[in-house]
Amino acid sequence: MERIKSAAQLAGLQKKLLKAQDPKRPVVRVCLGPGCLAQGAAMVSQAFKSTIKAKKLRAKVQPLIKETGCHGFCSQGTLVSLSPADLFYVRVKPEDVEEIVEASLVKGQVVERLLYSDNGARYKSAAEIPFYKMQQKIILKNVGIIDPLKIDDALMAGAYQSFAKALTQMSPEDIINTVSLSGLRGRGGGGFPTGRKWRRAADIARENPGPVYIIGNGEEGDPGAFMDRAIMEGDPHAVLEGMIIGAYALGANKGFLYVRHEYPIAIRHLSIAIEQARSLGLLGQNILGTGFDFDLQINRGAGAYVCGEETAIIASLEGRVGEPITRPPYPAQQGLWNRPTIINNVETWANVPHIIDKGAKWYTDLGVPYSTGTKIFSLVGKVKNSGLVEVPMGVTLGRIVEEIGGGVPGQERFKAVQTGGPSGGIIPYEFKDLPPADMKPARVGLSAPVPISELKKLPVDFDSMAQTGSIMGGGGMIVMDNRDCVVDVARYFLRFLQEESCGKCLPCRLGLKGMQEFLDKFSRGQGSVEDIDELKSLAQAVGDGSLCGLGGTAPNPVLTSIRYFRDEYLAHIKDHKCPAGVCKDLIIYRVDPKTCNGCTLCVRNCPQDCISGRKKKPHTINNAACIRCGACMDVCPVGAVIVE
Repeated sequence: MERIKSAAQLAGLQKKLLKAQDPKRPVVRVCLGPGCLAQGAAMVSQAFKSTIKAKKLRAKVQPLIKETGCHGFCSQGTLVSLSPADLFYVRVKPEDVEEIVEASLVKGQVVERLLYSDNGARYKSAAEIPFYKMQQKIILKNVGIIDPLKIDDALMAGAYQSFAKALTQMSPEDIINTVSLSGLRGRGGGGFPTGRKWRRAADIARENPGPVYIIGNGEEGDPGAFMDRAIMEGDPHAVLEGMIIGAYALGANKGFLYVRHEYPIAIRHLSIAIEQARSLGLLGQNILGTGFDFDLQINRGAGAYVCGEETAIIASLEGRVGEPITRPPYPAQQGLWNRPTIINNVETWANVPHIIDKGAKWYTDLGVPYSTGTKIFSLVGKVKNSGLVEVPMGVTLGRIVEEIGGGVPGQERFKAVQTGGPSGGIIPYEFKDLPPADMKPARVGLSAPVPISELKKLPVDFDSMAQTGSIMGGGGMIVMDNRDCVVDVARYFLRFLQEESCGKCLPCRLGLKGMQEFLDKFSRGQGSVEDIDELKSLAQAVGDGSLCGLGGTAPNPVLTSIRYFRDEYLAHIKDHKCPAGVCKDLIIYRVDPKTCNGCTLCVRNCPQDCISGRKKKPHTINNAACIRCGACMDVCPVGAVIVE
């Protein structure tokens, strides 16, 4: 494909590609997102190719096989969609492929057993499924639709049209103003206004001429979070386009994509996209004949969670140890090689083309004041429909968890949600009549604190989340039921943060260790009631005194769990019991003799050989030898194993 030298030539190429498409030709899209890959998606895709070849399908019946990024509905993988028939199949196995080809592609019939079903209803189309129907996909609109390895697919979906508009119809000042008026805030966790950051860097560069750098932060290290990964893998050109627009607005000629080493598929897809963009002249010298020069390179992070912090990214790119430094000066003032540097999360960059295309007002109308646009969340944990969710800012948490997510499966109670990654808060399903004075105040100049009586009514936006003591973070959302112990959950996240701390500053290095010791004691039923307040005081000191955002937000799980679940802490300390039946030192397993049918599954799976009993007779557990691994409970078919 020849190098594109003008915006008109780019538009002509898009029209030519669209015209060459046969709208009646069947297209089979197989999700190759990480969740579906784990379920055998690669084998499903290969089965389609080999089956279609063996059947020698010809002409318009011969389908196009597209291996796409994540479709979002991860709990139902492997996912396969067929167009123009508008069919959506779930949990597809390689052995199902021949039936799909014969029934749906050849005969135009529906394979009913592979449709998603819920409460007796079967859904033929993805658009009908509540999980998708209640979302509003802007950033993810092409993810799961296009083949991320083919720039032709991206161009037909509209890629680089906003970039052409920005370069040929807008000045750098126009772009910065548009982004500012849109209210776009950073999607990586901090929520800082993007336009304000860009303005600061542009002003500094004007006063002190020289290079300006931009960085795409793809160092997504939160447990249970995979929003950025889905964008980089499923629509890499969206990230590139946003960064090129930002580079033009800021006068940057060099950019970096900092991606965690554990994301090999994202790195591969981004690398291919960069090479494709270069070959078309969308990166490199004299882009679209405008005289603008810009290029990108990928740098791999080495797995350090703290390198998600912007000054640590800069240190890593400069070849130094990835540790944060004191701010100010901020990177927008003095960053990479002491020059103005803009660092935005990849989801933030992917928002930019849409804002340039449709305007600031369109974007502000999507969300709520001070939290505009949409946000992608990874909805995981004790929820029926787990996966990627994109909704307008301000949608209630109850709608996300209960309507889109389908609620907590089984008979268990929805207990809490942990939002914002390991540094986020643990907030309960119901706020128990907290007085307004106890609500954490919002930031100066933003919305005023509002008492909220129920979690399900909580608007999901930056400031409402802050009022609860939690954060929006990158968008991780972990749902818990009454089998989850908040003391244990806080202990888990604190351990993660302690291990990932760079240890540079004293409050984080020693404070997290001290907090961990308190929680370890509580999980063993030790300590006193006064220790809860000591832990709270220490947590507040760590948050106030730490150098960077990791230490500054690390106390959130502890502080929110104490605030909302103090009675659970008291049960551990005073009653020496774990109400959720999780903390091993405070529980025992026993077999209910009235329920046990003597199947012996527990005996065969016990690693300690501490369960006895004859076949078809009630069994018993020797708690002196039991290590409380829970294997017996996991395998019991009748629920006879009880935790006390």
